[in-house]
Parts: sequence; structure tokens; C-alpha cells
Amino acid sequence: MNSPLLTPNSQAFLTYLEEWLLKLPVASLQEMAGNPAAMALLAVDVTVGFCSQGALASPRVGAIVDPIVRLMNLAHKHGVKHYILPQDTHEEDAVEFGAYPPHCIRGSEESETVPEIKALPFYNQMTVLPKNSIDSRYNTGLGEWLAQHPEVDTFIVTGDCTDLCVYQLAMFLRIEANAYQRKRRVIVPADCVDTYDRPVGAAQKEGGFPHDGNLMHAIFLYHMALNGIEVVEQIQE
Repeated sequence: MNSPLLTPNSQAFLTYLEEWLLKLPVASLQEMAGNPAAMALLAVDVTVGFCSQGALASPRVGAIVDPIVRLMNLAHKHGVKHYILPQDTHEEDAVEFGAYPPHCIRGSEESETVPEIKALPFYNQMTVLPKNSIDSRYNTGLGEWLAQHPEVDTFIVTGDCTDLCVYQLAMFLRIEANAYQRKRRVIVPADCVDTYDRPVGAAQKEGGFPHDGNLMHAIFLYHMALNGIEVVEQIQE
């Protein structure tokens, strides 16, 4: 089978995708948090090892810390009590290291929540869920948390990376609700998620795969929207 010519054949879609991103709505937390007890805010992998130091740290990812902290403060102001932090906390011999460089090893500074979140006065209310893969549902306790909190039906998903852990988490929450006929909102604010960038030239020189951060971020936001996840530009008062 001949490979499709993506550059010319996808131009119309890429133009549409750019316009779609520019038209993302701004959501109101006040409207969403009518019942604060029914809302949870999740921040996946907002750790030192992805935001500021280590083999997988990215300045793009580091830039989402302030918007996430702002959103957490806003949610707390509106009475939201549930904050869930699924975070890479890898074993030293993690199988995942066959695909990614070693990172966020258990007990290391990289595996710690970023200082900006730790400094929040309600940090002690947050539930940290250590994970050993890019998927927050496996061997983390997330399923048990959901079972113990059936009243929670609105989930705001933030963190990194848009096309990896954020995507896996948001899709799990959406698909599980679909499968069990549960009414649930899953919301992803675009200003509170991002992914890393690795130019083609760097990958060719150093080995491994390139990764177009802007394109992957956009496509995976769009794919989440295709599956019933509410993608918004940001969440304000």
C-alpha cells in the first residue's frame, strides 16, 4: 500500500484545526461548581521531573504550572475539595524505561510535586497517586478513589503531556462513564496542559523520535473533543 502524502492532503484539515483552536470557548468555574462536592480537579505529572529538571523536563510543560496553580486557587475559592495528583513515581528498573529515559524515580526530587503546588495552603487536602506508567488507571488507586466518591461527576483534567498522560487520563474518565452509563463531565482547559517539543534535527543527531509539540498538542486536544471531552481555552471565574 502506498503511503499517503500527508503534507498536501492534510492542509485543509490543518487549517481547520488551527481555526478550531482559536475558537475554543472560555468556561466559567462558577457555572461548573454549582455543587463543589461533585467536582474534582486532577493534575497529572506536574512534578519537578517534567517541569524543571531531569531527562524529560520541558520548558513548555513548566509554563503550565502557574495556570494550574491559578485554577486550583479558583477552585478552592469555590469550595472544591477534591484534588488528585497522579504522578510518575517509577521503580529504578521500570519497564517503561525501555521507551523513555529514566525519570521521576521513587524517592528522587524529580518525582516530587512542583514547589508551587506544594506551597498552596490546601496542599494537604490533595491526594497524590504514584504511578509507574503513562496511564493513571493502572496500579494507582484511581479506580478505588472513583468507587469511593460516586457523587463526583465533574472532572477537570490538567497537566502533561497532552498526548500522553493527560490524554490517557481524560479518555479513561470519559470511556468509563460511557461504558457504565454514568453522567459525567470531563473538561480539559488548554492553557493548563501541554507537551514537549523535540525538533527533527535534534532527533536525527541524537537518535530517537522527533516530536512536534505544537502539532501533537493540537491533534490530541482535538481527538479528546471528538470523544466527548469538553476542551476549553481556559477556565475563569
